[in-house]
Amino acid sequence: MGYGQADQTDREMMALALQQARIGLDGGGVPVGAVLAAGAEVIAAGHNERVQRGDPVAHGEISCLRNAGRRASYLDTTLAQTFPGDLGFLSDRGVEIVLLDDEGCMAAMQEFQRRYPEIWSEDIGGR
Repeated sequence: MGYGQADQTDREMMALALQQARIGLDGGGVPVGAVLAAGAEVIAAGHNERVQRGDPVAHGEISCLRNAGRRASYLDTTLAQTFPGDLGFLSDRGVEIVLLDDEGCMAAMQEFQRRYPEIWSEDIGGR
């Protein structure tokens, strides 16, 4: 599976997604944030709210898409997130994947594991 190269816009969007992840972590939840963008234009942002809302489908990406509202098309948009999903599923369908291996993102997830080990086990670690 090949990955694309990160550019400045990718890094800026990841920084915004990380801000969303920190909001989730500071609220006692899973630190996964997402940003939907068209180039450098932010369409919407969101973060994981599964713990805070008791909602099993309130993943960061889903919250972001809900905040974006209806769109006629998602062509030429990017969804930046701070925790990898099923990358093979995406790449098999022609989605370009850019992995940043962002140290801030990794630090947020490690902090989450330390602060909330029971939620980590329930939500991610027990898979």
